[in-house]
Amino acid sequence: MNALLRPERLMPDLLLSAAARNPDGAALITDAHRLTWGALAERAARMSRLLADSGLERGDRVALYMDNGVDAAAAIFGAMMAGGVFLVINPQMKADKLHFILEDSEARVLITEAAHADEARRAADGLPLMLWCAGADDLDVRLARAPPAPPSPGTIPLDLAALIYTSGSTGLPKGVMMTHQAMVFTVGSLVEYLRLTPDLKILDVLPLSFDYGLYQLFMAARLAAPLVLEKHFGYVGQIIKRVREEEVSVFPGVPTIFQTLLAVGEKHALELPTVRRVTNTAAALPASMIPRLARLFPNALIYKMYGLTECKRVCYLEPERLADKAASVGKAMPGTETFLLDPEGRPVPPGETGILHVRGPHVMAGYWKRPEDTERMLRPGRLPGERVLCTQDWFRQDREGFLYFVGRSDDIIKTRGEKVSPVEVENVLASMPGVQEAAVVGVPDVLLGEKIRAYVAPVAGVQLTEHDVKAYCATHLEPFMVPSEVRFEASLPKTTSGKIRKKGLLERDGPECARSEAGAG
Repeated sequence: MNALLRPERLMPDLLLSAAARNPDGAALITDAHRLTWGALAERAARMSRLLADSGLERGDRVALYMDNGVDAAAAIFGAMMAGGVFLVINPQMKADKLHFILEDSEARVLITEAAHADEARRAADGLPLMLWCAGADDLDVRLARAPPAPPSPGTIPLDLAALIYTSGSTGLPKGVMMTHQAMVFTVGSLVEYLRLTPDLKILDVLPLSFDYGLYQLFMAARLAAPLVLEKHFGYVGQIIKRVREEEVSVFPGVPTIFQTLLAVGEKHALELPTVRRVTNTAAALPASMIPRLARLFPNALIYKMYGLTECKRVCYLEPERLADKAASVGKAMPGTETFLLDPEGRPVPPGETGILHVRGPHVMAGYWKRPEDTERMLRPGRLPGERVLCTQDWFRQDREGFLYFVGRSDDIIKTRGEKVSPVEVENVLASMPGVQEAAVVGVPDVLLGEKIRAYVAPVAGVQLTEHDVKAYCATHLEPFMVPSEVRFEASLPKTTSGKIRKKGLLERDGPECARSEAGAG
């Protein structure tokens, strides 16, 4: 079959098709590299062959503990070409949590790079896996010697492509199982509703460990369009420079990124006219920010979106409806549907609040080795044997079908575009010498979406400062998980069963602590 006519059933097909259609076109643009689609496909194929020749079998997990870059992108596609299941792990993650994910996923291979090798070795200690380090351990030499022809593992669309770990209410990350079929469908639907075309150039300052950042790579491959890949958001002046130099046309972000850009842009009367699409998710885009973004990006369509890792994206608001539906997160993305049910499973009429359910090919297969959590989130659907995603989030819907976020059923904190389990932060606080007990909550914040507040009750006679608590957390947690503020209490309020009453703390501290509209990943 002609390569140009080959259906894209598997995720690696996106890359192979891009390489066939546009072999010499720019694929990845970084500080250090400008790689074509043909070169990226060859690099991924060599990685897949090396993995297969090293014993990786269909369905085995390949963990990536790397910064955004060419090596990470090639490893993602290479793992899938070999029939493996990739998981991208935030390189800011500490060894203990990384160890848990490696053990839980039963990863066969951990690929890292020199900057993170020490932490990776500590995390991998005692686990039966292969540890590879890009740029060291002769990995580059072995890759160069590997044939650029991927193996034929027999992967089908129902096989897993990725495990995407997300924080859970227990404090332990859960692996969201995504099939090739679900991910290929999602990429196509995203490209459709964002009205993306091959002539656009996408910027990615979001980590590949964050599915919002990850899918920028996949959309670029689907289009055979260039991706300007940054390690992180970093220095705002550098990002503005990159947008101008590369004439970036698609800018995905979260409110914290946009707020920082606006602070600089408005000070210097800045405009970025090459940008034609601006997308926001992970946290709600404040209505007051929209006209300011329109001035910064005068030629851009601005998209508000809502989603969660368990299905990637749920809905989006058409840019043309921002004027009259600014508080809404829109309607279901193409090829999917949403509906609201009450806690007893009955349909909810327009204007009333219900729990959002999602139906479509993009829904996860379940949580890795978590049958009870899977049963809680995947409920019986309309057809015999069908399962739909129960988001556990409360929404209302108007008579036109537009959705409005009301609140969450759990207390996961969404800050800086990341999801944080309060339990995980509380566990660290509880391990701090001098801490009697602690509680962690999320409170609304215009810049962060939600900020993390810690309530700490010290051991009697112990003097702790806010700096002490933040410094301790910083040595055990990723930066975005460190509390923004710490409040000290003699003791924390409790229920009759002895549980800390977080709601009581928030009620005591005033209505400003009530959660506001928010979006998810």
